[in-house]
Amino acid sequence: MTNAEETSNNDLISGLWSEKVLIVTKDYEIQGSIFMPKIGKQNRIISDILNSSKRFVAVKDCEVTYRNQPHRRNEYHDFVQINIYSIILLRPIKEDEEYVNN
Repeated sequence: MTNAEETSNNDLISGLWSEKVLIVTKDYEIQGSIFMPKIGKQNRIISDILNSSKRFVAVKDCEVTYRNQPHRRNEYHDFVQINIYSIILLRPIKEDEEYVNN
C-alpha cells in the first residue's frame, strides 16, 4: 500500500463511526462491526441502518455462527453483507461484554 492509499484509507476510517454488533437471522448469528458516516448522532447508528433505503448491511471483521447446526465450526470473514430483510435482531455489543452462544 502506498502512502497516498494509506492516507486515503485513514481519512475514510476517521470519517466513520463503528459499532460492534450482534446480528441474528433465521440461520445465522453474526458478530462484527458496522460503520456509518459521522453525520448525525452516534447513538442512532443502528436505527439509521435499519431505517435506511439500503437493502444490505455491511459487516466487517465478523464471526458467523450457524444457528441450526451448532456442531459446525464458526466462520471468520473480513467482510460480509447481510440482506436487511433477513435480520431478526440487531443489537450493539459493549466492549466489555462477551457474547455467549447457547
